[in-house]
Amino acid sequence: MPIAINSDEVLTPPVAAATVMVVRDGPAGLEVLLVRRHGNSGVLGGVHVFPGGKLDAADRQADPAVLDRPVAACLSGLCEPGLDLDTALGLHVAALRETFEECGLLLGQVNGARHVQPLREQTAAGLAFAAALQARGLPIPTACVLPWSRWVTPRVPSVTNKRFDTRFFVAVAPEDQTVEHCAHEATEAVWLSPRTGLERYWAGEIDLAPPQIMSLSELSRMADVAQVLATARSRPPSLIEPEPFDEDGRRVICYPGDPRHSIATRVWPGPTRLLHRNQRFEPENGLAALLG
Repeated sequence: MPIAINSDEVLTPPVAAATVMVVRDGPAGLEVLLVRRHGNSGVLGGVHVFPGGKLDAADRQADPAVLDRPVAACLSGLCEPGLDLDTALGLHVAALRETFEECGLLLGQVNGARHVQPLREQTAAGLAFAAALQARGLPIPTACVLPWSRWVTPRVPSVTNKRFDTRFFVAVAPEDQTVEHCAHEATEAVWLSPRTGLERYWAGEIDLAPPQIMSLSELSRMADVAQVLATARSRPPSLIEPEPFDEDGRRVICYPGDPRHSIATRVWPGPTRLLHRNQRFEPENGLAALLG
């Protein structure tokens, strides 16, 4: 589905959100989970994305007494000066909740498979996700979602008319659980190697938004889950504030390290800009630039 370019300025502040790159080791190497949003979705309809969504008020209200670690650890891992404890906790809870709601995966729990259906029933009945975990005597496993990057939508978003401040996390898929996508929000869930995801995008088989394109490009340079986790633990989350501009009638999105970006330091080894051409976003030097 072609991506329509938005040129309107959005004056409202970006909405806090969380998304999770769930990874596992497949027969041929690293795999990541993608879900295809319903075509009638208000945000990125029909596009393959990582599970995620907006921070809910209930996410901030999780009981710190049932966390797997002090709330301060959630805050320090995000490396965001000025962020408050409740929001730091809420972002981790939102990451866990959205992965559960959209994919049926209960991250970070020992023998978590046996809790999936009861938790679905409790949350369907209106109990908040964190409260449902607590009711079943389960900890809130914030340590299993590792901060990876932070994407802040610019004032003139290119692929939507909304702004988001999205924290990207990485997490290991539970071995005892099977993905079951939410029929209300998605039409499929698929495991792909990052390279295959980019190749399928290039072939026109799936649609991806720029944050997914660049994140898959970064992951495509990693061999396995161990390398992903080691990378996440070895550095602070990258702050990515895309800066769009129009050139020769074409939208260009540049990232840190690009000559047109206000920040000169790169945050990844791949391309530093995407061009809107062929009714989608592409790097200047084609697929090879994404794959390294």
